[in-house]
Amino acid sequence: MGQKFAGGTEGITGERITENIWLCPDGKYRWAYEFSMLKNPVILFTVWKVLLLATAAVWAFLMILNLLDGSMYGMEGFLGMTGMFVLLGLFMCLLGVVAYFILAGIYGWKYMVLFEMNEKEVVHIHMPKQFEKAQAIGWVTALAGLLAGNITAIGTGTLAASRSIMTSEFEHVKSVSGKRGMHTIYVNQTLDHNQVYAEDADYDFVWNYITARCRNAKIR
Repeated sequence: MGQKFAGGTEGITGERITENIWLCPDGKYRWAYEFSMLKNPVILFTVWKVLLLATAAVWAFLMILNLLDGSMYGMEGFLGMTGMFVLLGLFMCLLGVVAYFILAGIYGWKYMVLFEMNEKEVVHIHMPKQFEKAQAIGWVTALAGLLAGNITAIGTGTLAASRSIMTSEFEHVKSVSGKRGMHTIYVNQTLDHNQVYAEDADYDFVWNYITARCRNAKIR
């Protein structure tokens, strides 16, 4: 079983489950994950994927329109339009790199996330850059203990301190896949695509917990 603390190390209140994951008094597992945006390109890869999919969707739409109205003239027309969209895709990727570095600079060159997880969902909370990793998890778990089960106040406090929040409800998840080398678990719903990060010491616990509860999802 985990190690119990009550206002102990770094203000953390709850039961230590793995090296970085804590079971808090409100029944939620919490952990913080921080990585250098220059060393770990997982967010950049996601940006590229979105941009290229959008470019490909526009290409496919225009191809269909041109075929239906007869304005596509054989292989030459196909190659011409395809070549134009290849160049557009490369330009979008370059633009994505520029935007990524601007974003990384705004975030202080690091991305720090707090995760909350229970039987129904996992929540991805991007914390402000002034928070350090230990400070973030200590702040939330200590708050959970001080409020003695006032879950509404805990949620309000977390929301107020965060930059953005993404929630994945397990019953609506369509697919789960993982890249251990990048410490990332992709939890995808129909329109929402969440990325859950976990250190090596915590990865198996998070993976097993999520996949066991996403009963309607494809596990890859």
